[in-house]
Amino acid sequence: MAGKKIHYQNRIIVDPHILAGKPVIKGTRIPVSLILNLLGHGYDFTQIKEAYPDLTDDDIQAAIKYSGS
Repeated sequence: MAGKKIHYQNRIIVDPHILAGKPVIKGTRIPVSLILNLLGHGYDFTQIKEAYPDLTDDDIQAAIKYSGS
């Protein structure tokens, strides 16, 4: 993962027809806020991916970068 640039714009979408326009991981209905909430409660990447197998490390990194934008 080191040295690899993640561009959240390629992984996160905001569409008024998906979850009322909340930012979600592209191709899913998993909101960025859910990922950030899990991280804030001490979940690591592995635990998040076990709970949401459609997610990748890059998706989680994109959510983190999106939150800082």
